[in-house]
Amino acid sequence: MRIMKKTGIFYSFRSVKTAQQVKKIIKLLDEEIETVDVDIATGEDFMKFSNYILAVPTWFDGELPNYWDEFLPAIEDADLSAKRFAIFGGGDQKGYPENFVDGIGLMANLLEEKGGQIVGLTSTEGYDFEGSIAQRGDQFAGLALDIENQAALSNERIEKWVEALKKEFQ
Repeated sequence: MRIMKKTGIFYSFRSVKTAQQVKKIIKLLDEEIETVDVDIATGEDFMKFSNYILAVPTWFDGELPNYWDEFLPAIEDADLSAKRFAIFGGGDQKGYPENFVDGIGLMANLLEEKGGQIVGLTSTEGYDFEGSIAQRGDQFAGLALDIENQAALSNERIEKWVEALKKEFQ
């Protein structure tokens, strides 16, 4: 029985680590989720959903991946009100402690400017970093994963996040 509105999960199909995380998320959601390769997605592809899961890893010292930078102009004039966005992404707390998972925060800010609602916030507890654009009080604007330093915690974090999304994506 389908309980969630139409949901799309956007990520780069070329990213091996992200693809592994996406498979776990889809399995746990136990709903029909459409996967979309952000490397080739159009604005039309993006606008057809009500709920979104976006994989937004942080590159280098707090940047969005090139494929997201190249895609964002396609939705520059979009009205994203009435749409819900859950964002997850990887970062490196030890290598880049000043901008841990900034990609999540950059994307959340852009989506909110266009009227989008960010769901799936997670606690900052258990992380050791100096700063993050994704931080909102004691929460991140999505699911922060650190495969480099805390890989053993990823499955549990994904499971808790997906359980929350099931409620928020109704």
